[in-house]
Amino acid sequence: MDRAGNTCELCGSKDVVALYEVPFSPDSEADTHIAACQVCRDQLNGEADVDVAHWRCLNDAIWSPTAPVQVIAWRMLNKLKSESWAQDLLDIAYLEDNVREWGEAGLVDLNREPTLDCNGTPLAAGDTVHLVKDLNVKGATFTAKRGTAVRNIGLSDNPLHIEGRVNGTRIVIIAAYTKKS
Repeated sequence: MDRAGNTCELCGSKDVVALYEVPFSPDSEADTHIAACQVCRDQLNGEADVDVAHWRCLNDAIWSPTAPVQVIAWRMLNKLKSESWAQDLLDIAYLEDNVREWGEAGLVDLNREPTLDCNGTPLAAGDTVHLVKDLNVKGATFTAKRGTAVRNIGLSDNPLHIEGRVNGTRIVIIAAYTKKS
């Protein structure tokens, strides 16, 4: 609480601020908690519906020097990645490897089918893949050529699809048309 100055480390509110333990933390030290307001805690715990407008505060929170704040901001941005502003933040956000691993631990859905490339190799968020065939990109004026590298891919809700940037445009790609590098 001293680190945060009794202010929510996510949205900056001073209303009903309390400690929130970051789920899937590597240990139970003090550095695995953040100061969060009641509104943020309720939405993080699933006790209230996610208010997309409220989470615009992540524009600042993702750049926090505090690892647990970065983790929660990154996870929430992933939940909101259908919003263009959230996807843009995810694209430019940088997390140290250990912080990203911590963040990804909270996103794992154990019941989810794995996303596989053309060889049956499991793909994970952040992997680099190459296209194994030319793909016509709907809604764009270009064709993604075979051999094009797609770096820092994202997984979608559908295990048959991945997301990535080709020619500066974020597109959805059928995972079977890719090969892990």
